[in-house]
Parts: sequence; C-alpha cells; structure tokens
Amino acid sequence: MKKRKKYYRIKSVEEAEGEFMNKIKQISVNVAKKSVILRKIMRTILSTIRKIKFKIDTTGIKVNSKTVIFCSFNGKSYSCSPKALYEYMSKNKNFKTYKFIWAFADIEKYKFLEEKENTTLVKIGTKQYNKSLAKAKYWIFNYKIPDFLKPKKNQVFVQCWHGTPLKRLGCDLTHFDNELNTIKGMKKRYKLEASKFSYFISPSKFASEKFISAWNLKEIGKENIIIEEGYPRNDFLFNYNNEDILKIKRKLGIENDKRKIILYAPTYRPNQHESGVGYVYKEEINFKSFQEKFGDKYIVLFRPHYFIANSFDFEKYKGFVFDVSKIDDINELYIITDVLITDYSSVFFDFANLRRPMIFYMYDLDHYRDKSNGFYFDLEELPGPIVKTEGELEEAVENIESNFKYDEKYRKFNKRYNYLDDGNASKRVIRRIIG
Repeated sequence: MKKRKKYYRIKSVEEAEGEFMNKIKQISVNVAKKSVILRKIMRTILSTIRKIKFKIDTTGIKVNSKTVIFCSFNGKSYSCSPKALYEYMSKNKNFKTYKFIWAFADIEKYKFLEEKENTTLVKIGTKQYNKSLAKAKYWIFNYKIPDFLKPKKNQVFVQCWHGTPLKRLGCDLTHFDNELNTIKGMKKRYKLEASKFSYFISPSKFASEKFISAWNLKEIGKENIIIEEGYPRNDFLFNYNNEDILKIKRKLGIENDKRKIILYAPTYRPNQHESGVGYVYKEEINFKSFQEKFGDKYIVLFRPHYFIANSFDFEKYKGFVFDVSKIDDINELYIITDVLITDYSSVFFDFANLRRPMIFYMYDLDHYRDKSNGFYFDLEELPGPIVKTEGELEEAVENIESNFKYDEKYRKFNKRYNYLDDGNASKRVIRRIIG
C-alpha cells in the first residue's frame, strides 16, 4: 500500500513576518505586567522594528491628493464615524474621482465593500497597508494609532475618536488602575499622538474642552484643530427607517419575537486583563434570575466593549440572551432597543438621541471613581437611575417603563451633550476637512 505524500504550504513572507510580530507583541504584554522598566524596553524594541519596516515599505511613495484611508477600532470593525464619513463621501458625486481604502484586521469579513465603487481593502500590519498609509492624503481613524506611525506634512490625519467621554482620558487622569500602563506612560503616549493630529472631531462644546485637555492640545498650539459639528456616527440615528429595523432583527433571528429588547452594553475594566486573551468580562448580571423574572417580556442583547476578548456561552439562556458582540455597528442595535443598561461606557450619550429609557448598573462605582479612571462630571446628570446591586437592577427593570418620561432632566442632558446631532454631521465635517 502506497503511502500518501504529505504536502506542506509554504508561508508567505508577510505571514511569517506577521507571526513573528505577534510573538514579539505577546512577549511584550507578558513582560509589561511584571516590570515597568522591561515594559518600556519591549515597547521601544517593538516600535523600532515596526518603524524600520514602515520606512522600507514606503520609500518613494508619493501622496495622492484624492486617496482616503479609513479605519475603525484598529481594524476590528466597519463602524463609527469613519463608516459614516466614508458612506457620505462614497454617495456624493463630488468625490466620484476619489479612491477609498479600508484597513481591517480580517479583510475576508468585509469583502462586500469591494463591490462599492473606488473602494479597496488592506490588511493591517502588511506591506500593502503601509503603502496605503504613505499614499493616502487623508487618514480617517477613530482610535489611537501606533507610536511608529506619523503622517507626512502634506497628509491630513483626522482623529474622529469614538464617544463623548464620561471617563477621564490621557493627560486628565489623576489615578489609573491598569495592568499594562502607568499614568505617566499614558500621558506621554497621548501627547505623542496629539502631535500627529490635523483635525479632531467633537460632538459638543463639553467634549471639545475634554479632548483639548486630555491630549494637551492647548500647550502645543493645536486647540483650533477641533471640528465641533456633531458626531458623524450618530447621523444614522436620525436617518434610519423601518427596513433598517427589520434588517437587523432578521440578522439576529428575532423578527417575529414580540418581546421588548434590553441592550446590555458594559465597558471594560482596566484591571481585568489576561495574558494571551486580552481584557476580559466577568459576568455581573445573574441572567438565570433575569430570565425567570423577565423572560416573558424581554430579550437581552449582550454587547461588551470592543476591548473585551473572551468568548461567551449563553446556550443555557438560548432565546433570552443573545451575544451581539460580533455586530460591527452598535447603531443597528440602538434602533431596535427599548431599554439600555450600561455603566461608564459612552454608549449612553449616543443612545440618548433616541430619547429612550436607560439604566446605569454601576456595581463597582466606588472603585471606578476613586481608583480607576474617574469621571468628568457629576453622575447626577445621568438621564436614568443608577443601581449598584442585582436586586436594585431587577427592580429598576421592573419599573422602568411605567416610571420613564422624557423629562426636563433628560432634555437638559441632550441639550448639553447632543445638541449638534441632527443627521447631517458627516456633511459638515467633510466640508471642514476637504471642502
């Protein structure tokens, strides 16, 4: 009997490089938890390697004035303000001759975008990604970019960010409970990032003030780069229709379910990080009790922060709890939601545009306020009840609809934080950036 020949696939140079960089990154994360000094050394080594590679990949590439590169949450999704700005530009005849590039960690998932005119995809960390960055006149991102990346003088870096801040950021931190970063290190990285900005998008005067202080923009003479025109990512909340609602319900398999919908969207905890996994979520809601009390009236959509990397098994709550962490654009979830449960996440600012009820489940409020990030304003402003225990949470859910009113407190909240959102922010922002 003949033995079968074994065939081995030869890895491409880029695959080998990617695996090598991932190994280096994993080593640096493990080291980072053990020593501040070693953490700095490993980060410097990693950044230097990437900087050299970027320079080699991009030598001789000229900037194209009609090329735009977009990226959301470090390539993890097609969402947020970069998505809104891209969709506005791609539908506008004034940008018909522009080339659009989207950067993703997993480009196979987003192949559908290539069906759109003038749109191509690149994988983050590859030579093609580096070349695209060197070529694009406009960089439109919603998250911090790696230290080694720096736009040329004739390139425009637009920082969209990804929410109105409740939690203190960057240079505004007075205490910080994080396993991978110190306050000093965090402030240094924010200041380095600020030096790269051409524009910073803001949804309100309040947010502008916090962005300016968090990135120390005034000290470097960049306080005037703020574009205060509303959040492009919230345009959808003013322009969606019934077909959009049916589409997402079909995607989740709940189009015929008559129960109301609770969206539970907690943020990550800086002190909950596991090597080789990332930030993790520890289940803080007793879903069994929730199902017993509310299973006939509600279903729960569980949407953790995009930092959270652990997987979730809700099989025992099948038909009641749905893991929607893979849904890219949280706007799709907002429009089908009847009640939002969150904590310190900025999701509530955006959701408030819909004027629907919210509950703030802050079981670790004292720790988060006094030892973690801390807050920019008094939580008494929040347009919904704050609860700290499971019992209080269940009681709040029981009473939320009968007690809810779009009252003066809620109106005051929107007047301070969302007064510029009207469905046309993308148009105004692009006019300010490109004309």
